[in-house]
Parts: sequence; structure tokens; C-alpha cells
Amino acid sequence: MTSSIPAVDTRTAEGSALQAVLLDMDGTLVDTEGIWWDAEVAIFAELGHALAEEYRQVVVGGPMSRSAQFLIEATGAEIALAELTGLLNSRFTELIDGSVPMLPGARRLLTELAAQSIPTALVSASHRRVMDRVLRSLGPEHFALTVAGDEVERTKPHPDPYLFAATGLAVEPGRCVVIEDTDTGVRAAEAAGCRVVAVPSVVPIEPAAGRTVVGSLEEVDLSFLRTLVTTMH
Repeated sequence: MTSSIPAVDTRTAEGSALQAVLLDMDGTLVDTEGIWWDAEVAIFAELGHALAEEYRQVVVGGPMSRSAQFLIEATGAEIALAELTGLLNSRFTELIDGSVPMLPGARRLLTELAAQSIPTALVSASHRRVMDRVLRSLGPEHFALTVAGDEVERTKPHPDPYLFAATGLAVEPGRCVVIEDTDTGVRAAEAAGCRVVAVPSVVPIEPAAGRTVVGSLEEVDLSFLRTLVTTMH
């Protein structure tokens, strides 16, 4: 689950208390939300059901089990949850055969965080088999820790994945910045007590206390992230 975890220097910059950056995967670093939807549409078409476009906003960013269960109930498809999640994971990995498209600014940000030795974790609601496939494109060397949705008892929107990541990196949640693209992920990060940068993908996200909304990762760099955690906790 983890690679070597570096020692954490809390004095990452003058006046900043930033200890780590925790990143969502789908829709935040890689342009895969549309691919997930394509996989869902294709599987349900094979089951004899057409997915309504409004379902997309319900399932975006959600854990596989929740999204799959919603689609089963919404369509009345006669398929077990475990079988459906297996089919969806397999179809998704088929669709991303080859390189996964990175979102604008993602590669630069990961490179900068690595160059400055900022502890970084990848925290996804996707299952491990999918995360490992996407990591080939992201570069596993960019992350001291990776947390998949099927490795925690409760995944997003519960705080568990981000609390698990903070513990694994030996940092305080309140001194971490989380970067997310969906309301589900934002709620998980905020429930964990982290500062949040939201980069909305499919559904708009409103600014709020402790939450900054940007248009793309091209607006995000380490200097910006450091300004979000400026007081020692």
C-alpha cells in the first residue's frame, strides 16, 4: 500500500505550517470521470438499460459500491452489486489501456511537490486494481502513500481515507491541503479537518470557509498551497 515514507519537516517554508498535500485521483489529476461514465453506460447497455444523463451527477466522485448500487436501483437491472463492480472495474481498465490523460497542471504540480520534498499522498475512492493501473501514468514515485477506496472500511464522503493518509504520513490533518474535484471528496476532506482546494470537474462546488475553489490545477502551485496553512496548530 505504501512506499517509503519520508521524514516530515514541518518548517516547509517561512510562516507556513503545511505538512503534506493529499490528492484525489479521478477528475483531479487524471481526466477519467468521463471514462468512468462511458464504462457505466456501456455495461448497462449490455444489461438492456439506458442510463439517464442526470444519473451522472449522482455517481461522479462517489465510491464504486455507492455508485453501482444507485445505478442498480435506478434502472432495476437484475445484477448483484459485486458482479457489477467487477464488470465496471474491468471495463474501465480496458478503456484506459495505454496512458491515462493527465489534467492541465497536474504533471507540473506533482513534479514541484516532489522536487521540494513535500510529503504527498494519493487518496481515491477507486479500487486498488484501478488505482495501480492509473499510477503507471501518474508515476508512483510521486507519492509516499496511496490509499484506495477498497482499503478503508468507510470511503468518501466519510473522513476515513484522509485521516488514514494523514496518519500514514505522520502529519496533522489540519496542516494538510487536500485537492479534490467533487462534493463527495470535499466533504470527506473537510470532515477530516483538512484545508481544501476544489477543482470542480462535472458538478460545480461553491467556496466556503477553509475551502478554496479554482478553475484548474494550472492555478495551483506550492507557494499557493503554503498560504492556505499559515498558522501552527
